Amino acid sequence: MEVIEKMIREAIAAQKADAGVVKKKRGTEFRLGDVKPYVDVANEMEPTEDQSKEVFDLHKDSINAHYDILSDLTDTVRPEDDPFVEHYQTGPILEILYDEKPDFRKAMEKFINGIEKAEALISKEVIRRYGGFYGPTCVVDFALIPGSTTNLVNRILKKLDIEEDYKRTILASKSWGMNTSYGIGDVFAHALEDGRTAKEAVDEEIKMLKFIYDQPIEAQTKLMEDLGHSSFDVRSYQEQYKKRMKPTVKAAIDDGVLDANIVTVPAYCVGDIAHHISQSTFNMCKDDVIMAVIEAETDMLESTMNRAIEQGINNEYKVLSLATAATAAGAEYILEKDGFTAPMIVDLLTKRFHNYVQLYPTRGAAAELHNHDFMDMIWRGWMILEKAKRSRNGKKEPLKPKSGDYTIDLSPIDNNEVIMNPQRYAYPACAISVRFSSLMRLADYPCLLTSEPVTATLMTNIIALHKDNPGAPARVCKHCATTSIDVRHQYCQWAEAV
Repeated sequence: MEVIEKMIREAIAAQKADAGVVKKKRGTEFRLGDVKPYVDVANEMEPTEDQSKEVFDLHKDSINAHYDILSDLTDTVRPEDDPFVEHYQTGPILEILYDEKPDFRKAMEKFINGIEKAEALISKEVIRRYGGFYGPTCVVDFALIPGSTTNLVNRILKKLDIEEDYKRTILASKSWGMNTSYGIGDVFAHALEDGRTAKEAVDEEIKMLKFIYDQPIEAQTKLMEDLGHSSFDVRSYQEQYKKRMKPTVKAAIDDGVLDANIVTVPAYCVGDIAHHISQSTFNMCKDDVIMAVIEAETDMLESTMNRAIEQGINNEYKVLSLATAATAAGAEYILEKDGFTAPMIVDLLTKRFHNYVQLYPTRGAAAELHNHDFMDMIWRGWMILEKAKRSRNGKKEPLKPKSGDYTIDLSPIDNNEVIMNPQRYAYPACAISVRFSSLMRLADYPCLLTSEPVTATLMTNIIALHKDNPGAPARVCKHCATTSIDVRHQYCQWAEAV
């Protein structure tokens, strides 16, 4: 129980640090110093005797390096640049592994050659992505869903003669590890719309995919230059980060941490610094109802997890499952207060997606990724609440949703004054869509609902307990929301991961 209680305490502290800063600073101008409460909480994370200290060092040293380097390079980050701050870590980590492990570099070269030979597969996948074949998808999903970069990488790797651990490292580096900001199909779409032939566009796509693995720092720098990034010197950040993290990576290698986990842990944990705590978040959360949703979800997460401790939760994977189930149920519970349900929203956003493809054929590869995350979250919440409703058998009694054996506490939502008084935020007699409209804003940015600081903290704890097992990508079926209205499930790779 010691490690379980510690995991929960650290995860809740990370979530509350983010929510607390956003509540205090919303509507103001973002400065790097605003993220200090999250950095402080991260530095309080400590391994138990059963956990690898070196895994925790990958997490903590990455956060500190990220914060220090960014603070030296700039005093703020503009909204257009903040999505990418968690994409500058995996490339340098890969290059450290290239230097330290020549055999891994040789394996990567085999994979790069494999990309060249997978023209038919890549052609099919980028054309499907361009035309919206899979519907809304998350191009950088941490699972192996259809249309994701991870899915494609896995299918290429399966046919190559590469050592199993190296295959897993390459796969992890483009899932939870975010090797550059590139998502499949982006170059292809732009080339095709610019008048190139399909063959020429595929050739450009293959060139880009090879580039991000061959020279990840250079590739990310080029991607950001093309995007017009201006908040700080991207190349300088990556070079400094590589230098700072080299001793930490070497120590993790010496400790026997699986390479797949070495490329996984340092990236996801830094996203709170200038991304979740950022100007875009401060702007979005000026809205009182949006802020109240985040606060209520944070409160119910804390209450639910503390109850689970009292009940005797004793498995690290159940902790992760319960934490994400709680906020999923909470989001759906709020949605249903305005008469909406997850199936309605999945239908709405999927129909919108197909119009969006036609309006914006060169849409960013990541355009709908958070819509996809949001739909998956509320769909899971809907299933949890539906099961609880059916168990009442028509009786008028409080709803008691569960994840496994553990009850999810919805009372913080019912006790939230803002959420329960929507008439204060619209024409009072007709305020029947206020909560729904706030959730639709969060559908573009659900990071503090899913919640990313919570999952990053819990995953580091789990990987530290199982340092020689790959923590990413998730080798489970996500029961994606969109599979409820289409038949794309057959294209998933979750059961076939290398």
